[in-house]
Amino acid sequence: MKEYRDYYFRKAKQENYPARSVYKLQEMDRAFRLFRPGMKVLDLGAAPGSWSLYAAERVGEKGRVLACDLQETDTVFPPCVLFLQEDVFERSPAFEELLRQSGPFDVVMSDMAPRTTGTRFTDQARSLELCLEALAVADAHLKTGGTFIAKIFMGPDFQDLAGAVRQRYAAAKTFKPKSSRAESKEIFEVGMGFRGPAQG
Repeated sequence: MKEYRDYYFRKAKQENYPARSVYKLQEMDRAFRLFRPGMKVLDLGAAPGSWSLYAAERVGEKGRVLACDLQETDTVFPPCVLFLQEDVFERSPAFEELLRQSGPFDVVMSDMAPRTTGTRFTDQARSLELCLEALAVADAHLKTGGTFIAKIFMGPDFQDLAGAVRQRYAAAKTFKPKSSRAESKEIFEVGMGFRGPAQG
C-alpha cells in the first residue's frame, strides 16, 4: 500500500511515532479526555504501535498498556507496554488469562481494520465484525465507567455499532478526526461511562 507523505506522515516521523494514526487518537483524547495517569489500557489491532506509544505517554509509568495485533512490530515500547502477537477472534488461553489478570481496563480501544477487498460493502461489513468483537472484549474486560473506542468504515451497518454502544455506555459519540484523510471512510465510535453488557 502506498504511504502518502502528507503533513501527518512527516510529523509522525519527526516525533518518532511509527504511523500517522497517532494523531487521530490524540484528537480524540483532546476532545473527550480519554486518558489519565495510572490507567490500564487495552489496545486491539495495535501494530505498528503508535496508539500504544501515545497511551503509554498519557498513563505514565504507573499505568499499563496491553497491546495485541495479528502482525508483529519492531517498535520499541516503554516498560509499561506489553505487546503480543494475537488474533482477537481466536484468542489463546494464555492471552485470555492475561486479560483476566491485567484487567479490568479503564480504556479498551480498537484501531483494527480488515484487509480491504476494494468492494465497499464487503469491507464495511468486515469492519463492523471487528468492531463488534472489540465491543465483546470490552463487555468482558472493561471497568464500570470505562471508555471504548473503535474505528469503523462508514456504511449502512454503522448504526448497528452505534446502537450497540448506546445500549452499553452513558454517552456515545461519533468522531471524524481532522487527521483522517479526506477520502477515508473511517470514523470512530466512542463510548463513555460503561454501564455493563447489553441485556437480553
